[in-house]
Amino acid sequence: LNICMSGSATSCEECLLIHPSCAWCAQEDFGKHRSLTSRCDFKDNLQKRGCEPRFIEYPRSTASVLKNLPLSTKGSGPAQYDVVQIMPQKISLSLRPGDQTWFSLQVREVEDYPVDLYYLMDLSLSMKDDLDTMLNLGTKLAEEMGKLTSNFRLGFGSFVDKNMSPFSYTAPKYLENPCNGYKLFPNCVPTFGFRHILSLTDKVDRFNEEVQKQMVSRNRDAPEGGFDAILQAAVCKEEIGWRKEAYHLLVFATDDVPHLALDGRLGGLVQPHDGRCHLNDQNEYSASTKMDYPSLALLGEKLAENNIVLIFAVTKRLYVIYKNFTALLPGTTVEILDQDSKNVIQLIITAYNNIRSKVELTVSDHPEDISLSFTATCQDGKPLPGFRKCEDLKIGDTVSFHVSAEARSCPPRGTDQTFTIKPVGFKDRLEVAVDYQCDCVCSQMAQINSSICSSIGMVALFH
Repeated sequence: LNICMSGSATSCEECLLIHPSCAWCAQEDFGKHRSLTSRCDFKDNLQKRGCEPRFIEYPRSTASVLKNLPLSTKGSGPAQYDVVQIMPQKISLSLRPGDQTWFSLQVREVEDYPVDLYYLMDLSLSMKDDLDTMLNLGTKLAEEMGKLTSNFRLGFGSFVDKNMSPFSYTAPKYLENPCNGYKLFPNCVPTFGFRHILSLTDKVDRFNEEVQKQMVSRNRDAPEGGFDAILQAAVCKEEIGWRKEAYHLLVFATDDVPHLALDGRLGGLVQPHDGRCHLNDQNEYSASTKMDYPSLALLGEKLAENNIVLIFAVTKRLYVIYKNFTALLPGTTVEILDQDSKNVIQLIITAYNNIRSKVELTVSDHPEDISLSFTATCQDGKPLPGFRKCEDLKIGDTVSFHVSAEARSCPPRGTDQTFTIKPVGFKDRLEVAVDYQCDCVCSQMAQINSSICSSIGMVALFH
């Protein structure tokens, strides 16, 4: 059965959509002296039947590299701002529906890459002993991270919960001191949502000084407003001081579960979170009592958008809960924090090494009518069909990915698509521009003759 001829195509475009192996003959006198006159057939058949190659419409899917800077070997030094960790950086795809094409990319975790680490701490009352442990964290953490990178910056922020009922104590006697009347700890600071305390800096003594100034607060229910704080730390780029040319680590330390989207309705907050930065002049989250808590989907979107790798540092009883969150937040990890945070430095180093030992690709703005399939080739050189992740890597290892692309349909004429492929947590990305091979050359002459690409009334196109 000849699938091309059985489709009864009456125009070039119809022919090309039947199957990617079908071609159209636009030669004026094609089939003039033959009983079999279908212009839609396999390419070889058309040529055998007398159609000259120059008149055959047979587009194929192709991939072209537009920008291909070589991979870097080191992340510091004079070339710090030109570090390349993915190759190529820009390609174009020209896709005929049903006709698959492919391209390859390489990713390398370069040595000595700059690191920005923002420590986001739960300052609810139950974290009092953890705060005492944190007093010299900056110095010790800088010493350990100094073994992994020569360019390290550290910042600090804290959170409790929305200062409104039913999340916090709102009676007048609790406004200045929500611990009023609490015998175990009678004095604490007013409840707050999120407070940005120290922008990212290489002066670690500043971190120690700011931690020593902190006091715990108190909220009413068990869950905390940590997801509000994570989102602000992610999107307030200028205030936090995230550097474009750095690895972004956000350490989230808590001993309880977070409030999720829709919990805000308990306090009358029906406005969904808008995903924007809302820090006031005092560097406090000003929309805490105006908008609901962010959803996991919004959180994941903003973390990816700002190349932030989130590390949950939580107590043992919360491990399973936060592990479930990591399944919905690509690139996120969870580590077990001691009750008094004594192991926090080793926890961060372990998490950092684990994060940098793997490369996982994500696709942003993926067009619905394009299917992508990945094959990873990791350090052992064996292809892994269906995988877009490599693990157990060493710093400096290079891995590659083979990507097949196929358009399933033709979008409206003139539609172009773009999407990006990037490793989780990297600023580097591959930009992919897509155009579609859905129109025939003869269609571009349609203004001259409306039947120029049809079986009836064909005119000479190339004379």
